[in-house]
Amino acid sequence: MRYFIVPVTPFQQNCTLLWCDATLRGAVVDPGGDVDQILTQAERRGLTLEKILVTHGHIDHAGGVAELAQRLGIPVEGPHKEERFWIDMLPEQGRMFGLPPIPAFEPDRWLEDGDTVTVGEAELEVLHCPGHTPGHVVFYSPADRLALVGDVLFQGSIGRTDFPRGDLNTLLRSIRERLWPLGDDVAFIPGHGPMSTFGEERRSNPFVGDRAAPLR
Repeated sequence: MRYFIVPVTPFQQNCTLLWCDATLRGAVVDPGGDVDQILTQAERRGLTLEKILVTHGHIDHAGGVAELAQRLGIPVEGPHKEERFWIDMLPEQGRMFGLPPIPAFEPDRWLEDGDTVTVGEAELEVLHCPGHTPGHVVFYSPADRLALVGDVLFQGSIGRTDFPRGDLNTLLRSIRERLWPLGDDVAFIPGHGPMSTFGEERRSNPFVGDRAAPLR
């Protein structure tokens, strides 16, 4: 499986094109906006986009989902059903930022922990990792040692927990109990900023590294 990161909107959110090398069939992960830019990058790579994958319902990650799904006629998979709260609030989220109307959407498939999703012939595991939001999911490819973690974890930081239904201890537990066991060599694409590895974050992340305070 291959990937290409497309930073979108003034939030500079890492929308990711994922595709299967064997088939050139791909998915868009977290199309937060700038749909034309996303489609241009997919076209340049000769990709046939077959689905949209969503980690969580914040506007910077999900603001372009409805538009992209409608334009291409492709299904939406994810996030977890606990995220309906944020997806239903997309119009209000848009108004808060003074943006044109942002439509909510209904995923074709809500995802549960332990589910799998396919991209062409490639397969990704689904991990429910709440804390930043209640229904946040992470997509993980064991074959590629790659995780798409949304706003759970960043290089040197972690996701915010001061939004409605966020919880710091739940987020720390998600990282330590769901992500770290995958292995130090796993590289991850965060929702914003540069990539890193779980091993590097365990060594140096002041919020959730091995030297950070234990869970409550």
